[in-house]
Amino acid sequence: MAQLGEFDRAKVLLKRAARGFGAREAVSRARCVVAEAEIALVSRDLRSPAKSLSAARVTLEVHGDALNAAHARHLEIRRQVLVGDLHRAKQGLAELDLKLLPPAWRAMHELVVAEIAMRKIEAGAARAALERAREAAQLAGIPALNAEVSRAFETLNAPVARLVAPDAQRSIRLEDAEALMATGALVVDACRHAVRKHQIRISLARRPVLLSLARALAQAWPGDVSRDDLVRQAFRARSADESHRARLRVEMARLRKAIAAVATVVATRNGFALVPVDTAGVAVMAPPVEEGHEAVLALLNDGEAWSSSALALALGKSQRGIQRSLEALSAKGRIQHFGNGRARRWVAPAPLGFATTLLLPGGLPFG
Repeated sequence: MAQLGEFDRAKVLLKRAARGFGAREAVSRARCVVAEAEIALVSRDLRSPAKSLSAARVTLEVHGDALNAAHARHLEIRRQVLVGDLHRAKQGLAELDLKLLPPAWRAMHELVVAEIAMRKIEAGAARAALERAREAAQLAGIPALNAEVSRAFETLNAPVARLVAPDAQRSIRLEDAEALMATGALVVDACRHAVRKHQIRISLARRPVLLSLARALAQAWPGDVSRDDLVRQAFRARSADESHRARLRVEMARLRKAIAAVATVVATRNGFALVPVDTAGVAVMAPPVEEGHEAVLALLNDGEAWSSSALALALGKSQRGIQRSLEALSAKGRIQHFGNGRARRWVAPAPLGFATTLLLPGGLPFG
């Protein structure tokens, strides 16, 4: 039923099977729980309780069913990746014994390793994991799995961001982004809403005005930006008056305090300028396309059908805000939906033409 897309019917059948097993058949009941968790993951039902899967995994381990216990652990890890908990996912992968896994599962394991590496902007590690995934998929001889590995390579090789300069911009791949971070440059990362330098990561995800100001100053570096231009960009005002200028001074003071570890902001005769702590340079990394709903598109680009509640959980945002984004994207023809009410699901009808690696959750808090 699940392979035919009848997820709800599959869940009903599994629950019925679990109830049919007696008290002495704990392993069989646990296997039903694991199967139900796998269906929930594929159908992007992230509300499914993680505790029941964890309990089933422990039961399987205690009774010596190591293979299914490893599968349960793998499902836990894949859910953690979806919601952006990369730190715990990486710890879980390190605890798995790959010798227990058949080739098909090893391929899936390496795909998860690659996805975590891509989200952490570790292109070399991601490519190595995908090479191992390709070898395992070829051993498994499953066409769909080989196709999934090929799609992962396409994602790794696709543009992930734009490098924005005052007079030009160009698309960059994940390797380019990794190389940029390694230079020690001060990077205003508009994909992850942060200011980065080496291992220092200052999140501005909840401070959009500061992010807008930092980006404007970084794009003009080593020059300055006029106060009127900063007001228009940060406050969306058509013209600057004294109240706007007063607010600009307050926000600049806040920005100066927020990024003190990597740079400062100085007032100039014309406006304000960004001054990094050293001369390694300044860069701005922006999403491939900017339309205000990039994070939602990034998750929908995985090809699965998502509910608005699952998207809200994965992105850590309100469901109403996600619904507004979905409605706006649907009006533009970027996404489609089927079903009504709580059964409504959203999908991206076609590939976006660029990788969404840097737009997915989990880059900063757990990186």
